[in-house]
Formats: sequence, structure tokens, C-alpha cells
Amino acid sequence: MPMIVGVVAGAAVLAVLVVIGLFKMMWRVAEPNEALIISGSKHRTEGLEEGMGFRIVTGRGTMVLPGVQAVRKLSLDLNETELHVDCVTHQGIPLKVRGVVIFKVGDDFVSIANAGRRFLDQQKLMSERVHNVFAGHLRSIVGGLTVEDMIRDREKLTGQTRAACGTEMEKLGLIVDSLQIHEIEDPTGYIQNLAMPHAAAVQRDARIAQAEANRLATEAEQQSFARMAEATRDSEILQAGYQAERDNAGAKARQAGPLADAAARQEVVVQETRVAELEAKRREQQLQADVRKPADAKAYEKRTLAEAERDARISAAEAKAKETELAAAAEATRVKAAAGAEAEATKARGTAMAAATRATGEAEAAAAQAKGLAEAQAAKAKGLAEADAIKARAAALAENQEAVVAQQLAENWPEIVKAGASAFGSVDNMVVLNGADGMADMLAKALTMGGTGLGLARQLLQSMNQNGQAAGGASPLNGAVPPPAQKVPIKED
Repeated sequence: MPMIVGVVAGAAVLAVLVVIGLFKMMWRVAEPNEALIISGSKHRTEGLEEGMGFRIVTGRGTMVLPGVQAVRKLSLDLNETELHVDCVTHQGIPLKVRGVVIFKVGDDFVSIANAGRRFLDQQKLMSERVHNVFAGHLRSIVGGLTVEDMIRDREKLTGQTRAACGTEMEKLGLIVDSLQIHEIEDPTGYIQNLAMPHAAAVQRDARIAQAEANRLATEAEQQSFARMAEATRDSEILQAGYQAERDNAGAKARQAGPLADAAARQEVVVQETRVAELEAKRREQQLQADVRKPADAKAYEKRTLAEAERDARISAAEAKAKETELAAAAEATRVKAAAGAEAEATKARGTAMAAATRATGEAEAAAAQAKGLAEAQAAKAKGLAEADAIKARAAALAENQEAVVAQQLAENWPEIVKAGASAFGSVDNMVVLNGADGMADMLAKALTMGGTGLGLARQLLQSMNQNGQAAGGASPLNGAVPPPAQKVPIKED
């Protein structure tokens, strides 16, 4: 019997444990930040269409049949996605908008159902999907705004973006807790250029205000320094006055004793001076009686004797000077007479020498003039003679050229022969064939050459006559110096 009781008790305990294990397996509790989506049987949830095929449990526990129903969790936590969107404004200016979106699954069953259908197995991709939704709407909204609108009213941009995304986020079962636009980047510098005029005005006002403050501060400092200098001056003046009074009083105090001593000494000196004056007067009177009167008598005696001696010397000197003056006058007369005689003699000698020199110069000038006239007359006569000879030669040449040429040849025949012989000057040895006949032949040729020279001379004279020999030129044959003839050894064969 006890054994049966033990078995029954063990079975009961086991049954309780089994029931507890089964209960734990079948009972699911939803955390505050999650929703349980139970599928596997037909359920009807308030607010949802009938026949959804799943049940939503939030904030409580529920029984789930293992193997019959499936339980999955959908997080209701906040999620965050950062926005990095390249946009173009209504003005065509490219901008980069930086922001953040904080969102979550809605707390109502409709939102949980919509989110469960879309993100139950893709909850990690929820942020990316939300980013794409907001990026598209943000580009569209920025395209209808200007840069100035975005800068001045970011709340408008945020509100329009949330309103545009609200419907789509509701379909996704999501709600937006916060949308913030952190930064608007301007790669082109448009925003910076917009701020430059205001910044320049602010800087200008700041510089003006700073300059005005500096001026006021400088004026205040200068006034303060002036007041300080004035106070210092007044203080120093007062101190100097007080110091002068103190010094004066001290000096008087220091000089009281010496002044008393000086006054006493002064009185002593005065009395001593009076005694000395009386003593001097006494001595003067004594000297007058003892020295001066005898000395005056002696001086008068000596002066009288000296004046007498001086008068005697002056008289002697005057006599001596008179004698010397008479002797000097006589000597001067004698010297003057001798000098006059010497001057007259010198003047006579100079007059004679000047006359002689002038006569000599005049004679030489006359001789030179005569010589020049003679030379001029001779040159003139020679020129006239040559001109007459040329005129005569020209007249003779005009009348009988042959005779003139013959005369010229006759006058210059030795030179012509020498000139003909100069052709053989470089011949050392000459062989003459045929003896005397060969020599005669050679002489005939030389004469022929002379005849040719005669014709040339005639032509030359004729040409000179035509070109005007009246210019004073001589005959071509006159003055021509032929080279010296060389002896040509002749060797007979």
C-alpha cells in the first residue's frame, strides 16, 4: 500500500512538472518594447480586418500551441537613420543636406501589422528603407525652395518633409518621433557670399564701435593723466613751498650763531680800522715833517740843475745840427751837379746809338727791298721769255710741224738714241749673223724704230697743240732724261 502511494505521489509530481513544462513552453509574454505576432490559426484582432491569419500581443502574456502556432517578435524600439542627401534648389544651386530621422513602429495594432508584414524578417533594413523615403521627398521639397527660404525657415522644410512622408510612413507602420536638419552644406559658396555683406556690415560696425570705444577710452585716460599730472604738480609745489620754508628756517637757525660772531668781528674790525687810520695820519704828518719837505728841497735843487744842463746840451746840439745841415746842403748841391752832367752824357750816348741803329735798319730794309725787287724783275723777265718762246714754238708748230719736230728730234737725238739702246740693256751677249750685213740690218731696224718714234713724237706734239700748250708746259721731249745707255758687247760670228 505505501508503495502504491509513493508511485501515485511520484506520478502526480511528474504530472505537475510536465504540466509546468508544457505551460512554460506554451506561455509567451510580450516585453514592453516588443510585440508578439502569433500566426498559425485564424484570429480576429480588434481594428484589423478579419482573416488576417495572425494575432498581435503587446504588454501581456498569451498561450501558444507549440507546433500549431508560430511566435515572432517585432521590436518597438526607437531607430535612427542619418540623412545625407544631395539636393538642388529652385535657383539651381546644389546643396548637401545633413539631418537625422528618429522613428519607430507604431504602438497600435494596425501599425504593428503593417510593419510586421514588411519588416518582420528585415528589421535591420528598416533604417535604409526610411532613408530612401525621406531622401526622395527631401529632394522634391528642396527643389521647390530657395536657399534663403531654407536658411531662414528650417522648420518649414522639416514640416513639409514630415507631411510628405507621413502617408508612406503610415503604410509602413512607422511613426516619426523626430526629424532634424543638422546642416546645409554649400559647395559653391553661395551661402557664404550671402553672409558676406552682413558680415562686412557687422565687422564695420564692430570696428566703428571699437574705434569709438578706443577714442573715448583714450580721452578718459588723457583726462585722467592730466588730472593726475595737475594733482602731482600742485602737490610738488606745495611740498617745494613747505621745503623752502623749512630750509629758510633752518638756514636762519644755522646762521644765527655765525651772524652774531660776524657782527662782533665786524665791530672789532671797525675799531681796529679807526685806530689804523689815526695811526696812518700820525705817520703821514711825521713823514711830511721828516722826509717830504727835505726831499722836495733836494728834488727842486736837482731839477733846477738838470734843466740848466739840458738847456746847455740843447744849445750845443742845435749848433751842431746847424753845422751839419749846411755841410749836407753843400754836398747835395755838388752831387746834383755831377748827376746832371752824367745824365746829359748818358742821354747823348743813347741818342747816338738809337740814330745808328735806325740808320742800320733802314739800310738793311732798303737792301732787302732792292733784292726782292730785283728777284721779282728777274722772275718776271724769265716768265715773259718762256712765254714768248712757247708762243714762238706754237706759231712755228702751226706753220711747219715737220720742221719743229725735226728740230726737237735733233735737239734730243742723243736721248732718243739712248732710249732705243736701252732695249738692249739686258742683253749680255748678242750674236750677229752674216757679219757686216747683219750689223747693217740691225742698224736699219734701229733707224726704223727711230722713225716710228718720230711719228709718235709728231702725234704727241699735235695733240699738245690741240689741248692748249699755252698753259706754260714744255715740250714732251724737253726735260726727259733717258736712262743711261749700257754698252752692249757685239760678238761677230
